[in-house]
This record gives sequence, C-alpha cells and structure tokens, in this order.
Amino acid sequence: MPIRTAKLSDVAAWVSGEVQGDKETLITGVGTLENAKSGDISFLANKQYQPFLSTTHASAVILDKKSLVGYLGNAIIVDDPYLAYALIAEKLYSEAIIPGGIHSSVQLADDVDIAEHVSLAANVVIGNKVLLEEGVSIAAGCVIADNVQIGANTRLAPNVTVCKDVKIGKRTIIHPGVVIGSDGFGIAKAKGKWQKVPQIGSVIIGDDVEIGANTTIDRGAIGDTIIHNGVKLDNLIQIAHNVEIGEHTAIAACVGIAGSAKIGKHCAIGGGSGIIGHSVMADHVHITAMSFVMRSVDKSGVYSSGTPFMDNQHWHKSAARYKQLDDMAKRIKYLEQKLMEK
Repeated sequence: MPIRTAKLSDVAAWVSGEVQGDKETLITGVGTLENAKSGDISFLANKQYQPFLSTTHASAVILDKKSLVGYLGNAIIVDDPYLAYALIAEKLYSEAIIPGGIHSSVQLADDVDIAEHVSLAANVVIGNKVLLEEGVSIAAGCVIADNVQIGANTRLAPNVTVCKDVKIGKRTIIHPGVVIGSDGFGIAKAKGKWQKVPQIGSVIIGDDVEIGANTTIDRGAIGDTIIHNGVKLDNLIQIAHNVEIGEHTAIAACVGIAGSAKIGKHCAIGGGSGIIGHSVMADHVHITAMSFVMRSVDKSGVYSSGTPFMDNQHWHKSAARYKQLDDMAKRIKYLEQKLMEK
C-alpha cells in the first residue's frame, strides 16, 4: 500500500513534468496500463503497450511528447516515462526508515561502536570492533562479523551475513540471504590433492550500491574485492575473489564473474552471463543475456555470444555443421590456393 497520496500537480513536480488535464486529481497508487484502477498513475515506456492507453482506467499516465499525441486524459509529460515512474513510485511507497532501537535478543560484542539512531532487529549478532553509522537498519537474523564498518543509512534485509573486515558505504541496500566476504575459491594442487589457499583480503563496497537476494561476494585472496559507488546487482550473482566492478554498472541475475576480473564503469551485463577470470572490461560495455566473455573487452559497445534460440530439429542440424567448420575452412583455403595458381 502507498504511504501517501498527492495531487497530480505535486506528483508532476517530483519529476519536473508538465501536466495535461486536471491538476487537482488525487494519485493514490501506481498500476500498469492494463490493470490500473481509479486513483492510480501509470506510464507508457514500451510501444508494445500502446493499445492499452485508450482503455486504461488509470487516473493519469506518464508519457513522453510523442506518445501524448491523440491522448486526451490526465497526463504527466516527461522525456523518460520509465525513470519518472520509478521516482514517483519511490515517493508514493518508500517509507522513511524510523530506527526502532535494539531488540532484546540482539547479541553484541563488548567492543562495538553504534550510532544513536540505529535499528537492530531480533536475533542480530554483532561482532567485535564493528562500526554502525547513523541511520543503519539491520533486519532480523543478520550476522555481522568482527571489524566490519557499515555506512550511514545503509539497510540490511533479514538473514544477511557480513564476514570479517568488510567495509560497506552509505545508503546501500542489501537484500535477504546475501553473503559478503566469504572465502574465495582459492586452491592449489599438491600431489593429487587440493590445498586451500588462505583468503586474507576483504570486500569494500561503495555508496548507493544495491545487492540482490542470495548474491555472494567473495573476499579477496590477498588484496580486496571492490564494488564501487552506484553499482546495482540483481539476485543470485556470484562475484569471485579480487573482482572489481566500476561505478554505476548494473548486473542482472545469475551472472558469474570469475576471480580478478575487472569490470568498467557504466556497464550492463545481461542475466546468466559468465565472465572469465583476470579479464578486463572497458567502460560502457553492454553484454547481452547468456553470453560467455572469454577475453578482455577493450572497447565500449554491445557484445553477444552463444547460438540463437531455434527449434530443436534445426539446432541439431546446426550443431552437426559446427563440427564440420574446421574441415570446410581447410577445403575452402585449398580451393582458393588452386584458383590463385591458375
């Protein structure tokens, strides 16, 4: 449920938009064009949903100037309807965190530095030499190990584990089940057996980062794993030891990033992709979903790998031909040489 209602004119002011229609209309929630009800505000950012614009029951719609043509209902006109929707929804639904103090079941070590307005919910465990700055909110069942620092107004959802020596910046959001600072996969082979390599680095996370549910970020083997300011991570991502992710990069679910890879700033990595270890990715690189990055990427742009989706019978035929490519290439080269000799 939304925590506030607002006049359309006030809602438009939140996003510096222009109002078409009745400025006094009350906005009480958000909804899709197809399913919105009276009082909801909706948006059109994908032309696929254009047909619903004429039948929507929304009290107002967020549109750009091109989509506004022919629409006579209440509207907020902006350049980027989806971004405006995100900002409006945040205003309508995001309740300010009011720290609720420290629950009686919280276990605190003796040497802990906790600011005045911090919220620690039931069954939280806090280790030695932990610093929690003003406005930090830690939900039920979280474990914060020794020598951890958490910046102001950062929020941890239930059952987050933050291992020793980790540093987390300000205004960061960490969703349920996240593990930060677990050991990286460091092993060395000795006489047919695997020897564990101590993981003595840590994890440093910047400001305004968001980390999705059940994502894991391994501590560095020697140096640190670093997640820079503004990075957005989806659910179920594996970030290995000594990875570095540049500012304002967004990574979708189920991506795996191998050790010591360096990802640039403002990159976008599609779901299910894999990135090989020790590779370097330039700024402003977009990797499409289910790609496998097997080498460094030194120029910005859009990159893809893998075979396109197709019916199974066609795929089997194509797979058989893939095995013949090397032999075909040799035959073509031979024929080219013969032609040149004539």
